[in-house]
Amino acid sequence: MEILSSSQLEAKTCQPCEGGVEPCELTHAKQQLAALGSEWELVDGGKKISRKFKLKNFVEAMRLLNAVAELAELEQHHPDLHLTGYRQVRIDLTTHAIGGLSENDFIVAAKIDTVVKQLG
Repeated sequence: MEILSSSQLEAKTCQPCEGGVEPCELTHAKQQLAALGSEWELVDGGKKISRKFKLKNFVEAMRLLNAVAELAELEQHHPDLHLTGYRQVRIDLTTHAIGGLSENDFIVAAKIDTVVKQLG
């Protein structure tokens, strides 16, 4: 898997992953995350990427979560979504079938970044 810019990732579509492929190596994940150029961070020993948001209120938090849910359904790649304290959101991306990161995680992260910009 080559290192892609945010716009290159966003132009792609997630591909089904039923396992049988190796997860992204930590070095590659770090490089891809740097190329993404946003507020995502590696967590869980490099098996996930995560981004946190603090929204104005519960309605704004739910608006973000619903927009991400719609995107995830379109891409058929679903993040773990967390809402705490009524306005704090954390989104975790990993490819569960392989126990680590795949290109799909970075594609969805790039698309989530665009959704966030669109929501203001």
